[in-house]
Amino acid sequence: MNHPKYEVYQGNNGQFYFRLTARNGQNILSSEGYASKTGCKSGIESVKNNGTNDERFEIKEAANGKFYFSLLAANGQVIGKSQMYATAETCQGGIEAVQRVAAEAGVEDTTA
Repeated sequence: MNHPKYEVYQGNNGQFYFRLTARNGQNILSSEGYASKTGCKSGIESVKNNGTNDERFEIKEAANGKFYFSLLAANGQVIGKSQMYATAETCQGGIEAVQRVAAEAGVEDTTA
């Protein structure tokens, strides 16, 4: 499957995760772990529903001075987090990348 896409995979801990990739194949959002594949796929739907809403993104500064963002559901729960960025401006660019592809990206299930 081409990019952008949500890739569903299972971690060594048995939990299910997804990552959202941009058109260039770069990972732009990674999920928390889910106990079931169904829960993981619900998380993807939550990204599709919340990923275009500016108010659902929260930029934070890590202890090392780099920046990352979290995408939050309507209830404030973290749906996914970004990689680390050198500046708040490049972090904002990551948010914009998620907003561009969140609704249109297909789903590739690597656990099937």
